[in-house]
Amino acid sequence: MKLPVPIAFHLTEDWFPARPEGFDATGVAFAAVHTQPDNGFAANIAISGEYRPDSATLAELADESVERLHSIAESVVVADRREAGSADAPSLAQQLTFSAVVGTARRDLVQSQAYLSMFDIKEPHKRAVIRLVLTATAAQHESVLGDFQDFIRTVRPNTGAGAGA
Repeated sequence: MKLPVPIAFHLTEDWFPARPEGFDATGVAFAAVHTQPDNGFAANIAISGEYRPDSATLAELADESVERLHSIAESVVVADRREAGSADAPSLAQQLTFSAVVGTARRDLVQSQAYLSMFDIKEPHKRAVIRLVLTATAAQHESVLGDFQDFIRTVRPNTGAGAGA
């Protein structure tokens, strides 16, 4: 999958790009996994995005993510949700807790999601929404959350310099 607008970002040293055969890459433009799995589950970061010609708010898009997760997981709970940014560059963060079967084991997982609204550099009337997602076990989430927050702070529209998707 290709993102609707190119972005640049930087991963910390504890993360490396995931090989597509190592995860379900449907709808994912880029993924990375943590170097130290928790009991066989590697925390991962996934980046996806799409043009949104409609007027859906970031909260409505976050609700759509919750509904999609309900289709594959049990006990999905929105533990926290916060809107941030400005009118020109809104963002939203939410944290979800849920239980899902991964491989052959049921796991308690936490997903931190960030939604960034960006306008196409070449066509500013087009709105793209970039979704950044950290998925980790409940036991490992707090230890990798800081890395994810650091990663989010590096995400920028790609003007041709730096790593990106």
